[in-house]
Amino acid sequence: MRYEVRGEAGDRSDRSFEALACYQLSLKLLRAAYDLASKLPDFEKYNLADQLRRAAVSVVLNIAEGYGRYHYLDKMRFFYIARGSLDELLSAFIACREVNYTDSEQIVWVRSVHEEAHRSLNGFIGFIRKEAAGKEVFGDKYIREAEAPYDWSSLNA
Repeated sequence: MRYEVRGEAGDRSDRSFEALACYQLSLKLLRAAYDLASKLPDFEKYNLADQLRRAAVSVVLNIAEGYGRYHYLDKMRFFYIARGSLDELLSAFIACREVNYTDSEQIVWVRSVHEEAHRSLNGFIGFIRKEAAGKEVFGDKYIREAEAPYDWSSLNA
């Protein structure tokens, strides 16, 4: 499969993080998280509702930030954080189900979208890693000094 870059005419650039399938799927989960958070009891406002929102926002923001980074190791760091936040978000939805704030039908849908987003994000991480294969770890912008020759034989005398 070619890298999941999709665009909508006049809406998103094919060269933007907005066109990534993992980003678009994460936006679906973000909308679901905000919808559920708004329906939680008031006493959950600063607990479970806040966790749902924060995890959902973390996923989309880390995908966007990783996409915007120049060096692949920097990109990977943000994509790994996004992947962790994606799992955290699923766990928050499961917690809501466990305390009867949502139904099993929504959890089935969330798991499905989560799995697809996870697979897409893992694929994108693999794509970035493959593109960087064989390159110097620090890229061509790495500054280094010339090595100085040392005579170690005089230290043993």
